[in-house]
Amino acid sequence: MRYLRFTNWLGELERLSGPIAAIWFEEVRRHAGTDAAHVYGGLMATLSSWAEMRGVPYEGVPVGTIKRHATGKGNANKDAMIAAARARGFSPADDNEADAIAILLWAMETHGGAQ
Repeated sequence: MRYLRFTNWLGELERLSGPIAAIWFEEVRRHAGTDAAHVYGGLMATLSSWAEMRGVPYEGVPVGTIKRHATGKGNANKDAMIAAARARGFSPADDNEADAIAILLWAMETHGGAQ
């Protein structure tokens, strides 16, 4: 059900926001366990099929790239990511939201990595 909910969420996001031009996401290369790896793989399959069916480009951004862009350190901790988002004028609820803000800023400021 998690993958169906994710698919529905993507559709709802597109319906409420208008056409999605591109998707950038945190590319996780190391997982804490087998279950985490399986869930990530399922989410990746869901995202890639949804995006491919609609012609929406999508790209994973390595964790170190996101952290380095936000803080200057590729191995910044959660508190540093939150502080970096706050320094840019945002009020993230938690480290996950701070990471999402960092990905958005990276995509906007590097034109999706095409500096």
